[in-house]
Amino acid sequence: MDFSGFVVQLLNGLAGASSLFLVAAGLSLIFGVTRIVNFAHGSFFMLGIYVAYWLAERFGGAGFWVALPLAAIAVGVFGALVEMLLLRRIYHAPELFQLLATFALVLVIKDAALWLWGPEDLLGPRAPGFTGAVMILGRRFPTYDLLLIVVGPLVLGLLWLLLTRTRWGTLVRAATQDREMVSALGVNQAWLFTAVFTLGATLAGLGGALQLPREPANLGLDLVTIGNAFVVVVVGGMGSIPGAYVAALLIAEINAMCVGIGTVELFGIPFAFSKLTLVAEFLVMAVVLVVRPWGLMGRPQSVSRHAGPVEAPLRPAPRSWWMVGAVLIAALALLPLLTTQSPYLTVLAIDLLTAALFAASLHFIMGPAGMHSFGHAAYFGLGAYAAALLVRRFGVPMELSLLLAPLIAALGAWVFGWFCVRLSGVYLAMLTLAFAQIVWSIVFQWDDVTGGSNGLTGVWPAPWLAGKQAYYYLALVLVGAGVLMLRRMLHAPFGHAMRASRDSPMRSDAIGIDVKRVQWVAFIVAGLFAGLAGSLFAFSKGSISPDSLAVGRSVDGLVMVLLGGLQTLSGPLVGAVTFTWLQDTVARNTDYWRALLGGIVLLLVLVFPMGIAGFVQQRLQRAEVPR
Repeated sequence: MDFSGFVVQLLNGLAGASSLFLVAAGLSLIFGVTRIVNFAHGSFFMLGIYVAYWLAERFGGAGFWVALPLAAIAVGVFGALVEMLLLRRIYHAPELFQLLATFALVLVIKDAALWLWGPEDLLGPRAPGFTGAVMILGRRFPTYDLLLIVVGPLVLGLLWLLLTRTRWGTLVRAATQDREMVSALGVNQAWLFTAVFTLGATLAGLGGALQLPREPANLGLDLVTIGNAFVVVVVGGMGSIPGAYVAALLIAEINAMCVGIGTVELFGIPFAFSKLTLVAEFLVMAVVLVVRPWGLMGRPQSVSRHAGPVEAPLRPAPRSWWMVGAVLIAALALLPLLTTQSPYLTVLAIDLLTAALFAASLHFIMGPAGMHSFGHAAYFGLGAYAAALLVRRFGVPMELSLLLAPLIAALGAWVFGWFCVRLSGVYLAMLTLAFAQIVWSIVFQWDDVTGGSNGLTGVWPAPWLAGKQAYYYLALVLVGAGVLMLRRMLHAPFGHAMRASRDSPMRSDAIGIDVKRVQWVAFIVAGLFAGLAGSLFAFSKGSISPDSLAVGRSVDGLVMVLLGGLQTLSGPLVGAVTFTWLQDTVARNTDYWRALLGGIVLLLVLVFPMGIAGFVQQRLQRAEVPR
């Protein structure tokens, strides 16, 4: 890449940073004031580009410039309705349940866009007056991209004026520091939250609308955008608008330079820098969080005052619950015999079992240990790929690979966990996501070993387990043993040390508990059992693909844990069975299964704010209290 190419790539990065900053600034504002990790923010970006396309088609010609602000305003109004009708009802729920509600909203919005605009990519018109290009050092550069370069700093300046030179901005900054005190001073907190959410959604919609001449509107923009926006917000510092702009510039420029450099030879080995664009932002985030845990321009998070009720100490289950468990195990043992006329039910039961173990392993670090993970799929996928590679490449017997694959996943958790346990809150969760995306990128691009995007096929169990009934019983035994071992550890001194480290790290350290070591060991244990779930999954399907490590798998695990109840030991099992069964049943009966599934999840969040198992446990405890 010569000097002129370097300059053009630098300008490309500046143009890309503007749209990324608009989305990240809105997300940062919303989180700073409401403390909601808004997973639906990428959907607002997607709606912005779709609405801009629809309006531009209706107005035509110079109407394009009217369509852009109208699309942003429309998305802002939609965001206000979401905040008032949905989120306002769950502000006092634990923060992770708010995340679950916004995830359900993503599903609903995606299918609404599918119904309104169809599945095809929609390419918008060129921007009137900015359809040409200018010559820069002998290279053509789009004039529209020059406009985008100006938009980013302009919006940053306007936001700075709004937040520092107006009374509303003063209230927003105060709420970012202590929203309860702002409410105590007589400020209408509800309307302040609505105004901030509306502004954030408007910025996301504007970011999407501005991208219309550069890329087509498609249904995959929501998850791609929210991933990039989260990275920018975390790298810049949660709640910092200038930090979001600096981080957007940094990440956009790194991606642009990777594309510009292309393939080069290092020590005689060809190295494709362009492939780093899949993971560059996550590498940056991992490095920044390890070196500066609060982001480039962020501050340590204040402690949430809505973390849910204090949990009672763990007690052994009463005899009646053991009897219920015995009946359940007996029913599971008889299930294949009772469903011989419907083999698919056995296949579904295997999926439910692997999902239950995956959810239980995630709950082990999220509930008792208090460490939120957005990248738990890394260990599920490591176990799956390790089992597949051991059988296919090294000829290891399937039985032995089931023992070795979880150990390889635990090794990955050992490495990543050492860094992750040094953080907390959203920053810890985002670092787990960064490591998961790094692993996914390696698997996705290492064609010679992992099969790349095609994955690996021919991963079948041993001949004596070829029948689905036999494999079901193996899965039942291993999953049952795994869940019981996790439960036993929670009732052991180690489990009490985990809970103590979560509830009061300083007191735990004062009485001699090595808090970081306890959390690190918990991370490794969770990775071990997630790897076991992944290896069982690989042999049950006969193949494995990079989707097993993707963000979607991690989100599924989060939904399972939260849907069942974070504060109960049975919660992840109930949530895994409920979510997996709903996903399978709904997907087979309607084309718009995401909207229906999202609607059901929203209903469950509103009705059972402590999760399904948590709600049942709460009712049983109230029934036991003598009147």
